[in-house]
Amino acid sequence: MKKLFLLLFFIFMVNSFFGYVQCGVYAQSESATSVNVGNKICHVTGNKVDGKTTYEYQGKIYNFCCPARIDEFKKDPEKYIKKVEEELKSQPKDVKNQIQKEDTKGNHKH
Repeated sequence: MKKLFLLLFFIFMVNSFFGYVQCGVYAQSESATSVNVGNKICHVTGNKVDGKTTYEYQGKIYNFCCPARIDEFKKDPEKYIKKVEEELKSQPKDVKNQIQKEDTKGNHKH
């Protein structure tokens, strides 16, 4: 009985970990060469991004309001990328520069 409990517990923990990674919350999987595009709005819902849910697509990191929206993005990424690009074009130049500086700091390794 104890072995069965341990086995079930182990399966639960492994499943929980991979579910966490798959949702995009575990941002460490993003490569050091990826660039965060700096979108402040989740273009799947129109809500503000939560600051921790991201998804890397073709070397760029997109921000979302919650993990559930990543699957919707994956269905038609180009549709949402166009919306992100429109948002970024409308930002003042000093905001764009600040995003680039923050991204450079985030990718710096010692």
